[in-house]
Amino acid sequence: MHTTQNNRNQWNDERMDAIISVILRFGVLLACAVVVIGGIFYVIHHQGPFPNYRVFRSEPANLRGLDGILKGVFVALGRNWIQFGLVLLVATPVARVAFSVFAFSREKDWTYVVLTLIVLGVLIGSFFAH
Repeated sequence: MHTTQNNRNQWNDERMDAIISVILRFGVLLACAVVVIGGIFYVIHHQGPFPNYRVFRSEPANLRGLDGILKGVFVALGRNWIQFGLVLLVATPVARVAFSVFAFSREKDWTYVVLTLIVLGVLIGSFFAH
């Protein structure tokens, strides 16, 4: 019985994969819920004329940065909630990579720690590059 408990508490690839799958599922479901809530807010607050889709209009400036998105989230603006859901969706694989750094360091697999840190740095750097 003692060895069974040691195997259960042992850090291994299967446990790492299980945690990663939970992170990915939770991130996608959370992002989905936020987008749906944003869609509901948007429909409630925008009952005006039908937009002209023949002319492309980019997102407003306040929806292009995280600070502007969050300001609108706190006052229940639908477009901001939708945009925040998309940010969460993009952040989900980044969270997976960040967890992988922790998992590889726990396994003392330093080659993968370094490689995963490089990938994490590239991902985070791409968010702040214009």
